[in-house]
Amino acid sequence: MSSWNSLTLPSGCVMKEEMLLEKQAKAKLYTRYPLSSLLIYNGSTVLHFLLGGIGIILGYSFSSWAGYAFGALYLAFSFVEMYVMMPLTVCPNCVYYRMDNSLCISGLNVISKKIAKEGDPKDFPKRGQGLFCNNNLYMAALLVPMIAMIPALIVNFSFLLLAIFLAVVGLLLFRFFVIFPKIACVHCYAKYKCPQAEAMGVRNM
Repeated sequence: MSSWNSLTLPSGCVMKEEMLLEKQAKAKLYTRYPLSSLLIYNGSTVLHFLLGGIGIILGYSFSSWAGYAFGALYLAFSFVEMYVMMPLTVCPNCVYYRMDNSLCISGLNVISKKIAKEGDPKDFPKRGQGLFCNNNLYMAALLVPMIAMIPALIVNFSFLLLAIFLAVVGLLLFRFFVIFPKIACVHCYAKYKCPQAEAMGVRNM
């Protein structure tokens, strides 16, 4: 497995690293993900968060304040974690931050270059280390609405709430069984350092 050290060197060395990674990978690695992939990834992410927030609001609507309060808190947490904290803390350490004219699966490397300073590639795996690491917060943003809607379905059942719950579950399954292994992680240059790619088992694909 080649090192990321050369990615901190001039552009010629970055290109050499890209070529080495391409030879190592079985699946095609994308310097720029297709627009369709970005739309699928971000569209499913935003829809997951929005439906999750709506589900929490509807599920706890029997309270004059709990539904709106918890729903608003969830929406704020999920969108800030994904679209603010990621480009500020994770993306600066990613290989896509250093590639010229690159576009990662979320497109957040483009935002990160505008709002954050370049980080250290050696720190990229830290996104999966610690209880409150970025990977765990990302998973919390995906799982919290489903967990919150289960008791709500018991005490405040409605077919609309059930439909939202099933839609969120479907989006989660779609993310883990289609987006990650077939659209996102498998084509990512960062998969040899990313703990999420390791967990998905796509490093040798």
